[in-house]
Amino acid sequence: MINIVLLSTLVIFALTLVLAIFMTYDYFRKRKKSIIFWSLGLWAFAIGVILEILFADGIYSQFLIKSYLFIVALVVEALALGSVLLLGNKKITQAYATYVIVTSVALILILAFSNIGNILVNGVVFGLLPLYVTLLSAFITFPAAVALIAISLYSYIKTRNIKMISIIAGVIVVSVAGTLYIAAFPAFLYYSEFIGILLLWAGFFNFKGLFKTVSKEVKENASN
Repeated sequence: MINIVLLSTLVIFALTLVLAIFMTYDYFRKRKKSIIFWSLGLWAFAIGVILEILFADGIYSQFLIKSYLFIVALVVEALALGSVLLLGNKKITQAYATYVIVTSVALILILAFSNIGNILVNGVVFGLLPLYVTLLSAFITFPAAVALIAISLYSYIKTRNIKMISIIAGVIVVSVAGTLYIAAFPAFLYYSEFIGILLLWAGFFNFKGLFKTVSKEVKENASN
């Protein structure tokens, strides 16, 4: 089990790292806030995978597991905020950014005063979390996932590019991956992450062009 987990997480990390570097490079070329938040989400995902590698190798502590739980939430929040920025609506962006800040601070405080315990089974995140941590995490990830999927669907409708389907599917898989350790087969968490990052790979390389068109159309419609 641990050898399989280590191998899968190493592959996931490599794929995520390359994609994060690509998106960060794209930000420094274009200086668009939406891109920096997408790259932030990918960097957070890469850090989360590093922590999974440590867990698979038997390295575990309260600080590491609490960091992991926060980073899992940060991944979806950052990706969602990047997508919201593409709409070009200042009020929506400010409202969601405020929600992100408030819920993130609340999660940090709850995690700081919580006793998570050892939730690893054979090096895999598998145990149940305290109810309040689970609920707050849901309040963070569910709206973020809805925003990501809605904006991706809107982009697909506007562009009719099949690549958006890959992004939507990848977002869904990555968003729910953190809850999949409750399944009967614990390593399914890491397999789902692998599938999710591959789907994002398939869509990301056309992502910037697609959303550039959509963002332009949204702004033109708003001015009209």
